[in-house]
Amino acid sequence: MTVPRPPIHPAIAAAQESFNADLVDEVAKAVASEQVVVVGVSGLQPGTRARRLLDEQKIAYRYLQYGSYFSGWRRRLALKIWVGWPTFPLVFVKGTFVGGASDLQKLIESGELKTLLAA
Repeated sequence: MTVPRPPIHPAIAAAQESFNADLVDEVAKAVASEQVVVVGVSGLQPGTRARRLLDEQKIAYRYLQYGSYFSGWRRRLALKIWVGWPTFPLVFVKGTFVGGASDLQKLIESGELKTLLAA
């Protein structure tokens, strides 16, 4: 069951949009200009796994790293709000957010990743 998101008051929407907007803008520009982007955190296994999966498929990607598990979490929160996803890495393919490392693995296994990249 999908629960609809509640309406957001304009003042709160403005606060969300300006919250670490420089970071969101940096990632948005990379997502707009690169075929595949992985946004990660140093030292976390899922980000390493996503990059390894892409390396194994010989798929070029841009990797953006923001802090570690304990550092930079407040700034990274803006990215979670932006995409509506609770964990890292954030994987984008041709401008579309596709999830994290396990979601990427499913796309590879199904052959859909190659289809997305060929489109």
